[in-house]
Amino acid sequence: MLAFKGPAQPSPALGEALNAGYLYLEIRCLGCDTYQTVALQIIRRPRVTPSHELERYMRCKDCSEVRGYPYKRSYLVVLRATKISANDPPMTWWPGER
Repeated sequence: MLAFKGPAQPSPALGEALNAGYLYLEIRCLGCDTYQTVALQIIRRPRVTPSHELERYMRCKDCSEVRGYPYKRSYLVVLRATKISANDPPMTWWPGER
């Protein structure tokens, strides 16, 4: 997904990602340029759902509060084994992207 700057298709199913050790999905909001992680264990979808299908349901909380309605500006970046932290920052592919 990072290398081609394209859609996240084809992507592994939720169950396949969890079995492979990827517990989080990294999301980037194009509106406010923030990165967030979503835990794959708490998503209420069948385990056979491809991870790129989740993109249509992602809403940025900060952008939605500013506009006053659910606002979609997020896209999937990468599957991650850990949450975003100071020791493990968001993924970047191109130098100076952030």
